[in-house]
Amino acid sequence: MEKIRKNNEFQYIYSKGKKIYGYYILIYTLENNLNKKRFGIVVSKKNGNAVCRNRIKRLIRESIRLNLIKFKDNYDYIIIAKKNAGNNIEKLNLKVIEKDLIKILNRNFK
Repeated sequence: MEKIRKNNEFQYIYSKGKKIYGYYILIYTLENNLNKKRFGIVVSKKNGNAVCRNRIKRLIRESIRLNLIKFKDNYDYIIIAKKNAGNNIEKLNLKVIEKDLIKILNRNFK
């Protein structure tokens, strides 16, 4: 799993990519010609303090890792935690994030 790190890459994917909404996350996808999948995870300060934000990032990374085969190659993915993910941090667990992610992927790649 390779990370998207540069700001200009994030901005390019935001402007040209396809946006798919879930309940807790939204995903921008854009085809690349690198022959690999790349991921960027964004959790804003609106999602709570650093502990909450890091927990959300860990849950998203783990759900990506468990479902890596369901993501298409040659695509960039930016996964953004919505504000209600931080508001419901007590209820948030791996199953909830994974279910939301799978629902988005099934909708996008049929």
